[in-house]
Amino acid sequence: MKKHVNFPNNLAAHSFYDAIAAIKNPAEAQQFLEDLCTPAELEAMIDRWQVVPLLIAEKSYQKIHDETGVSVTTVGRVARCLAFGKGGYQLIYERLIGKKK
Repeated sequence: MKKHVNFPNNLAAHSFYDAIAAIKNPAEAQQFLEDLCTPAELEAMIDRWQVVPLLIAEKSYQKIHDETGVSVTTVGRVARCLAFGKGGYQLIYERLIGKKK
């Protein structure tokens, strides 16, 4: 396994986060992510993101699985991040909800 020095604070990580921040619209995001990720990686990220609003709405893991097909394990991982993570899911979710209002 590749060793990352001071990840996520190294120069390559900062450059990557700058690249993400430079994305201006959904079409650019799609272009960038489809080049960057394998189809399986992209699917995994989309799966995680689609369960965020369902968890925030307090649906059960099983109900989320039944509605989306996303594994209960993945739902649990996202729930753990919502509860104990860095707040990224919540931040972006709220930002997007604010745009829709």
